[in-house]
Amino acid sequence: MNLHVINTGFFKLDGGAMFGVVPKALWQRTNPADDNNLCTWAMRCMLIEDGDQLILIDNGIGDKQSEKFFSHYYLHGDDSLHSSLNKIGLNESEITDMFLTHLHFDHCGGGVKYDANGKTELVFQNAKYWTNGDHWKWAIEPNAREKASFLTENLLPMEESGHLNFIDLKSKSPFSQFDILPVDGHTDKQMIPKIKYGDKTIVFAADLLPSTGHIPLPYVMGYDTRPLLTLTEKEAFLKEAADNNYIIFLEHDPVNECCTVKHTDKGVRLDETFALKDIL
Repeated sequence: MNLHVINTGFFKLDGGAMFGVVPKALWQRTNPADDNNLCTWAMRCMLIEDGDQLILIDNGIGDKQSEKFFSHYYLHGDDSLHSSLNKIGLNESEITDMFLTHLHFDHCGGGVKYDANGKTELVFQNAKYWTNGDHWKWAIEPNAREKASFLTENLLPMEESGHLNFIDLKSKSPFSQFDILPVDGHTDKQMIPKIKYGDKTIVFAADLLPSTGHIPLPYVMGYDTRPLLTLTEKEAFLKEAADNNYIIFLEHDPVNECCTVKHTDKGVRLDETFALKDIL
């Protein structure tokens, strides 16, 4: 089994929104903001290559939204979903499974595009698209707080194409390569893959832990629908990660691909940071 980092570019979000009640004087030490109080974030995905299976975890923001939409997020960087796949000798038609941790636009927007006639179509036309039934219902009947993050043009084409598949979170993972940890603090039934790689466990942290700057427990995003639940879920996860030396793959950290954590007198804290290739 091989693992590949698939970089899809960077975007910007308000630093205060990304760190909730934590004062800027504290969070800017790890994530400095620009003059508009915006911090840079990665949209870093992962490809699992295992025999005939090519499983892509998340796919970034895509490029089909309007200029006005993108003006809010300041997309930048040299990488794209397409170019990153090409760098490892692959194209979109070869992906067999599109696993979506959750359906916010910066995690699933790259899975749907507009064709020459302005109609939506799947980017990965030979892939199964995976979510779970509870989160799907949450996304297509969104609450007012999250409505702007669940975009119809990202979601309905998956269903209309017949490629949408639901994971039963009460049963064993349908993937032999990883188990799934469901978490509900950020959004209902976000799915966190815990990948088995030899004697290592690599956790694709998604929005349970966006960056190393979010390791201290109070550093919870203002975007989270249930911040107190995030506190509980993150505390349990970080203790488990420290106990078992998990490698944490960071989807949004602008600098660090991976990290480990350790127990300290102040609670679980950052241990080491490194690139994924350094441990494969």
